[in-house]
Amino acid sequence: MTKVALLEAFKAYTEDVVKDVILPTKIQKGNIEPISRAPEVHIGRLPDQASSTKKAPYILHQVVNSRTVQAEGQLPETLCAVRSVFCVYYEDAEKGTLCLIEMMERLRIQLLKDLFLADQFELDREGGLEDLVYPDDTAPYYMGEMLTTWRLPMVKREVTKLWH
Repeated sequence: MTKVALLEAFKAYTEDVVKDVILPTKIQKGNIEPISRAPEVHIGRLPDQASSTKKAPYILHQVVNSRTVQAEGQLPETLCAVRSVFCVYYEDAEKGTLCLIEMMERLRIQLLKDLFLADQFELDREGGLEDLVYPDDTAPYYMGEMLTTWRLPMVKREVTKLWH
């Protein structure tokens, strides 16, 4: 449940951060001209994988892995890596690349300012934040990803007495 709560909090946070980043969409069947809008934010997978190019612009958050460690004499700690995939559509290659970078930078900078999601998930400063703009020629679609590592709330163990 905690990883789901992290993804839901990250989705809401991201929607707020990019709500004023208005980007073009590809002209869809039945439309005369393109529509511009803020990126959609999804968790796990796109609702319809077959239409991944039709959904641009979008951001997709996915749990990559997690690990719980406990150093001797310390409380257990759970770290969770989240991969965020960014996709932008733009006919002009230069502008498309810049729009992608702008969208990624908005999220990166705000995360570094805030460090917390929903008052319970902390951006791990050691694992930090890593981003990559895909160098592949996929015009008119431009993609990149960001990897963030989060500290999850501690799980409290319930202890039952075995003796009277």
